[in-house]
Amino acid sequence: MIRQPAPLPRKAAAPRGTGTRRKADGFHGQVAEVDLRQLRVFRTVAEHGGFAAAEVALGKSKSSISIDIAALENRLGLRLCTRGRSGFALTAQGRLVLEATEALFSDIAQFQQRINEATGTLTGRFCLYVPDNIQIHGETALVRAIETFTTRYPAVFMDIRSTSAREVEFAVLNGQACAGITLNPRHAPDVQTTALFHEQLHLFCGRRHPLFSMPESEITPAILAEQRMITVSGAATSPMWDRLRPHLTFAAAAENVDSRALLILSGNYLGFLPEPFARPLVHNGLLRRIVLDGLQLETSFYFLARPNPETGLMHDTFRAILEAAC
Repeated sequence: MIRQPAPLPRKAAAPRGTGTRRKADGFHGQVAEVDLRQLRVFRTVAEHGGFAAAEVALGKSKSSISIDIAALENRLGLRLCTRGRSGFALTAQGRLVLEATEALFSDIAQFQQRINEATGTLTGRFCLYVPDNIQIHGETALVRAIETFTTRYPAVFMDIRSTSAREVEFAVLNGQACAGITLNPRHAPDVQTTALFHEQLHLFCGRRHPLFSMPESEITPAILAEQRMITVSGAATSPMWDRLRPHLTFAAAAENVDSRALLILSGNYLGFLPEPFARPLVHNGLLRRIVLDGLQLETSFYFLARPNPETGLMHDTFRAILEAAC
């Protein structure tokens, strides 16, 4: 008798609704902390128009930013932006996600504001933009205000960013910053300003410049008129400067103190610098101050803010502390 082979065991049927491939988890409406972090990165990249432009604002490299954006796209299952040789651009889906992101962070800020009002304490993020090199002025009302504010309200996440005076004002106006410190702010609707302290600027040349070794008595307005000057902000003025300025030749521009110093140190330009910034360079023989009958400029720093329902309580509190410290 021939034995029949034993039947092979049947393969268990896959559960209904599943295939051989496992579907990625994706996004199901639950927002985790990592999602908020990546959405903040995405919003900053969108605001700055690309990865490279967002590096400084985020304090991250382009490769790190790219990893965050790719992870967010994978999480949402959407293509948020195009990037490459053709440049950066949001996709249609990316624009929708950006709108939803702005609404989400606005809702979170409003929630924090209401909790603050209910408990009488402050929490959340206070983003303050300041000009480059403001620390050269040492102990100021701003430093004292930051000390008091962060001591009284340790639950507030203090976010301070330095940039040009123009970018400070832009950040306040478009809502990137809760407040800012700037020079000669423009008058705009709903913007509040508080005068802080003054800054004196003196005229300098580098050691490679022909005027570096010229006796002070020989430097005249006519001599200055022959030199290449770095442009001066309209926020800086003095009676002598107003008379002298129309006769000078402006051949370069520098938006912040560091870049202005580089031009002066090259030996090809004259320019104004804050005395505390220039002092060590003068001491080391790299710069010389041109006195010319006490020529100097004066600028004023202002606290600039545009209060809104999301940040109003933090802004009002910091402003009151700052005014008391002045």
